[in-house]
Amino acid sequence: MATQAHSLSYAGCNFLRQRLVLSTLSGRPVKIRKIRARDDNPGLRDFEASFIRLLDKITNGSRIEINQTGTTLYYQPGLLYGGSVEHDCSVLRSIGYYLESLLCLAPFMKHPLRIVLRGVTNDQTDPSVDVLKATALPLLKQFGIDGESFELKIVRRGMPPGGGGEVFFSCPVRKVLKPIQLTDPGKIKRIRGMAYSVRVSPQMANRIVDSARSILNKFIPDIYIYTDHMKGVNSGKSPGFGLSLVAETTNGTFLSAELASNPPGQGTAVLPEDLGRNCARLLLEEIYRGGCVDSTNQSLALLLMTLGQQDVSKVLLGPLSPYTCGKKDFLSKMIGYELAGKMKKEAEFTVMPMD
Repeated sequence: MATQAHSLSYAGCNFLRQRLVLSTLSGRPVKIRKIRARDDNPGLRDFEASFIRLLDKITNGSRIEINQTGTTLYYQPGLLYGGSVEHDCSVLRSIGYYLESLLCLAPFMKHPLRIVLRGVTNDQTDPSVDVLKATALPLLKQFGIDGESFELKIVRRGMPPGGGGEVFFSCPVRKVLKPIQLTDPGKIKRIRGMAYSVRVSPQMANRIVDSARSILNKFIPDIYIYTDHMKGVNSGKSPGFGLSLVAETTNGTFLSAELASNPPGQGTAVLPEDLGRNCARLLLEEIYRGGCVDSTNQSLALLLMTLGQQDVSKVLLGPLSPYTCGKKDFLSKMIGYELAGKMKKEAEFTVMPMD
């Protein structure tokens, strides 16, 4: 093993992505022990190994050491290189699992990142590509990350367990981020959505739209939900359907909710009408939680605030998700910034250098 006296040491598999992403951004090596050491199937899972291979592709000079059982990982980050990359993601997690981390890393590459990701585009665990395109990209633009080469596009849609989807993501390089002042979310002015269906009847998407509108029409008139029914090779390898909804406020805040059908042979069958109504209720719950950033992108906003200029940034968030709470603690330890927040129903965070 390499010299690891100066590396940060962690135990367990929780927050593996955050640890590796923040290690890459800060240049500090990490050693993670006891990864599922007591499980019947110990060590790294296939989707985690795929994520590590992705980090190796977008960096230059990274050093990765994994023991025979996969329960110990040493990661010494290299230079964020970027360029044109292709990666086949594990079908155990959706492309959103990998894309969330790429959104954190892409602005700081040496060369603009242009990457093709293949796998599952929509599932029940990770944020879908549709939601990240509708909410995360506008958030990045608030920090000054924008340009003609800033794009996220679904080429093929793939549902679990077979996958078969393909996504193209490109991002320009921005060495300096703008500070943000997001403390007033504003009022909801319109709702947009995407109802998709693959390898099932196109009528499924229409049934989803009708049931979602039966809930949302009671609150606001400006609602438009698109339908997307891909055919042939563009429809992936497995049947399924789902809905993603995004509410936009008068001040440019985007709040999202989404649901997808159960994979074939897993769980009970879901009716399109039930899925549409439940997704609409989830969006209303997200609106009730409040804040200028939705639950999916809380951790992304906090990370970009710490990586910005010395000017003070402020953001108003709703109740913090467990994922955000874990990342908040890592930020102060690895990057040397603290997040001072007032915790009530909503949390207003100010980012400042630590003494």
